[in-house]
Amino acid sequence: MRIQRVQTAFVLAAASLAPSLPHPSFAQTSVSASLYGAFNGTTNGNGTEQSPANQAGGLLEIRHISNPILGFEATYSFNRADQTYNTTIYPPVSNSCPSPCGPYLESLRVPANAHEVTADYVPSVHIANFRPFGVLGVGLLFNVPSGNQTLTQTNGAGVQISSSPSTGASTATKPVYVYGAGLDWGILPHIGLRFQYRGNLFQAPNLTKTYSSTNAFTHTAEPMIGVYFHF
Repeated sequence: MRIQRVQTAFVLAAASLAPSLPHPSFAQTSVSASLYGAFNGTTNGNGTEQSPANQAGGLLEIRHISNPILGFEATYSFNRADQTYNTTIYPPVSNSCPSPCGPYLESLRVPANAHEVTADYVPSVHIANFRPFGVLGVGLLFNVPSGNQTLTQTNGAGVQISSSPSTGASTATKPVYVYGAGLDWGILPHIGLRFQYRGNLFQAPNLTKTYSSTNAFTHTAEPMIGVYFHF
């Protein structure tokens, strides 16, 4: 009888203490905003060299960590993404242009904005105030012309021959493959800093009817820093 009383008292005490004990909870949702630099590669193909400008941008993320290792996120990013299409012209020999004639470089600059949406897997681990993580996902990249095109011609000595406006730009939509890694650093109970690197792989966009795109795969590197809030 005494043993039963002791057991009953222990169970009641444990039940009363249970709500005050810490329970492991791995689920976490966060929102973040980051600034980055977009550093692009040059591609060649179809007689064209395509050179995107390196420009700054911003990234918004909503991320959910669903268990100790795996999470998911949705992102939206924006940056300027001006494109320059270069090709070499060999004009025919004529009275006004005796042999040798040319070649000369023709360049078309297309101002544009890049909008990107992605859905990503986010594996991570939680160590003290730090959470290193990886990123692997897919999405869509929308390159939208945003200004007047300018066509310039330069001779072999690098002297500009002519410059004129051009028309015929259109939006290009491409699938994009995303990878990366980063680190969350908690500095307050619900606020922290997010450092990450994201790489984007996609086909070079065709924004103009004057030249063909290279259609080659290109890469954008995006080192970034931001602030997150989790709840």
